[in-house]
Amino acid sequence: MAICNTDTVGDSELVFIAAKFTSLKKLCIKNCPISDTGVKSVGEGCPSLVKLKVKRCRGVTKASVCTAFLHNSCDAQLSPSREMSRPTKANIVIDMEDVDKDDEMGIDATEAKTSRKKRSVVWKEFEIITNSGDMKARCNHCKHNLAYKKGGATTHLKRHLKLCTPRKATLVGKDKGPKQSLLSFDVTEGDEMLSIFKYDKGKVREELVKMFVVHEYPFRMVEHEFFTKFCRSLNPKYEPIKRQTLKLDCMKMYISEKESLKLALAGINKISLTSDLWTSNQSIGYMCLTGHFMDSEWKLQKRILNFCPLEPPHTGLAIADSISECLIDWGIEDKISTITLDNASSNDLAVRALKENFEAKEKLHFGGKIFLVRCCAHILNLMVQDGLTEIRDVIENIRESVKYLKLSPSRLYKFNEIVKSLKLSTSKRLILDVPTRWNSTYAMLECALENKSVFSRYKERYYNYKWLPSDEDWKRAAEVSKFLEVINDVTKVFSGRKYPTSNLFLRQIWKVRKMLNDMSTDNRDFVKRMTLKMKEKFDKYWGECNLVMAIGAVLDPRYKMKLILYSFPKIYPADDFQRHIDDVRESLEFLYKEYLSVDSQINSSMSSATYDSNPSQAKKQKTDDFDEWVITNSDIIPGNKSEIDMYLDEGVYKPGNEEYEDFDALNWWKANSLKFRHLSKMARDILSIPITTVASESAFSAGGRVLDQYRSSLKPETVQALICMGDWLRQDFGVELASNVENECMQEG
Repeated sequence: MAICNTDTVGDSELVFIAAKFTSLKKLCIKNCPISDTGVKSVGEGCPSLVKLKVKRCRGVTKASVCTAFLHNSCDAQLSPSREMSRPTKANIVIDMEDVDKDDEMGIDATEAKTSRKKRSVVWKEFEIITNSGDMKARCNHCKHNLAYKKGGATTHLKRHLKLCTPRKATLVGKDKGPKQSLLSFDVTEGDEMLSIFKYDKGKVREELVKMFVVHEYPFRMVEHEFFTKFCRSLNPKYEPIKRQTLKLDCMKMYISEKESLKLALAGINKISLTSDLWTSNQSIGYMCLTGHFMDSEWKLQKRILNFCPLEPPHTGLAIADSISECLIDWGIEDKISTITLDNASSNDLAVRALKENFEAKEKLHFGGKIFLVRCCAHILNLMVQDGLTEIRDVIENIRESVKYLKLSPSRLYKFNEIVKSLKLSTSKRLILDVPTRWNSTYAMLECALENKSVFSRYKERYYNYKWLPSDEDWKRAAEVSKFLEVINDVTKVFSGRKYPTSNLFLRQIWKVRKMLNDMSTDNRDFVKRMTLKMKEKFDKYWGECNLVMAIGAVLDPRYKMKLILYSFPKIYPADDFQRHIDDVRESLEFLYKEYLSVDSQINSSMSSATYDSNPSQAKKQKTDDFDEWVITNSDIIPGNKSEIDMYLDEGVYKPGNEEYEDFDALNWWKANSLKFRHLSKMARDILSIPITTVASESAFSAGGRVLDQYRSSLKPETVQALICMGDWLRQDFGVELASNVENECMQEG
């Protein structure tokens, strides 16, 4: 430390302030002549400080001190008390350690002031240089010099970095020059447009999520080395992601897609449901709930709404509560018209509980007459299974023969060699049936009958084969196969998901009933046993008229009431069929009046407005000669005739032979919606009702693929997101995946 003393204190007093020259630390000031408590910075507390000047201090080598010259009138401005307290000597403490450091580093005293740290990001890419005595900022990329002023703005430096070509090349990669823009063809509504390609990382991750969800790829695939190589071969800018990131992206997209679907369902008037239960390989029970509705373009739509775990026991109340929670979550609890379920006893209790809830809210549509729809595919399956149990001995030798050959690869190879030697024109291989699936039994019999001659040849060469069917066995198998073919065709019609099925219900059921009636007259014992068992099951479920089946047929312009009048006498007993016909007509009128009442308020307001604006129309019109002539020479349509009466009084629609099978009843009603304004709305909702639970059961095939043995640890909420969003995206993009059931039934040996 050193003390610099001043011996003379005059009118223009000197204030010596010592500063540390290499830092911006707080100044050390003692015995300030102006402030008794000391000051913290130059000139603080002095009301008359007008000028600062740098001079040499006599007692300090190479040190600068600030000399404050007070104005000549400074004394006049100070108070007397201030003058009396003014000291005669100021002792200033100067830290000589900092001065010595400056001497060692060769820093001149005039440059000892330390500038503050530069915080702008541009200084990472610029350096300050001296060019011809002027300070400049030089770009590290292009070496261009720009104006620089200490403490000045850096906006012009940032602007230069955006336009710096060498910097752009450095960011792209190792290129030394600018990279040329890539052109791509953007297809919009069928027109190709030339556009500049821009890599969008967010878009790539979005499409990656869609690919994995739609095609049910496992999440771990995104981390595979060759998957990354493949993506980088398409675009070198591809950035790999982890499977956890892909999962989070899937959940985000699921939430977004769900909100979009909610908005779409808000504009739907009535929604039909299908539901079924399934147990995964995790031993977790899942309930699938699918919604069916008609969009604004009269296209039949279906969406999986829920694929949620259902805790045991799976009672009717548990099922009803789970369905109610789902409907409330989607905001469609007031839009449900029907629900299609199988024949499990728990489903009957669930339907009763749901009906009570809807009745309490006065939201039970159609008066509850058609609220429950029995899955007709499930009924057919029960009926055929009962019939096949009665003739198990008829096809036993064929089943054992196929099992014997399928169990040994060498036997199957020898069998196929005989097929080649005989040059049989069949591509079907042997299939072993699943006893609980009659369609697999039909596939087994069909393949075995085509290879009938091969079995006898195989027996001639290999004596260990003991189950060769006899000629009688083959005849019986052919009869059973012929019957199962009809059932198989009917099931395929019922299982359609892209066209309405409720209008096709009656004609297909009548076809099955007619076949059972014909088979009941057969004298062969095995046919009688099989037919009797199946007729019992048919009468149990279809002994009473199914209103969805009947009303759907009436609303098909090819059938109307004609099919009812023709088929009911053949389906129901002679003393009962007329009652069912009357029930159909009454229910049809009831449903039509319900739709009519919805628009009654609007119609009445429109009628009153018309009456007020045109009072002359209220006057009774007088008839003239022309009106009397029309009455006597023409058939007059009553003014109060309803749309349903007009529709039924017209003849049935007869499409061409080529158009008959592909006829779409929805398109017909769409074209005639102006003519039948109320009845077309009713047809729109009735024809959208599914008559099977195939839509929900197909989700279990997807569930089996998603929850395979390698991904059994997926959480239930993740499973629901993958199943539901996969269904939504496949519907939007028209993608179809093969069912596991079909693969198992039709697998080749």
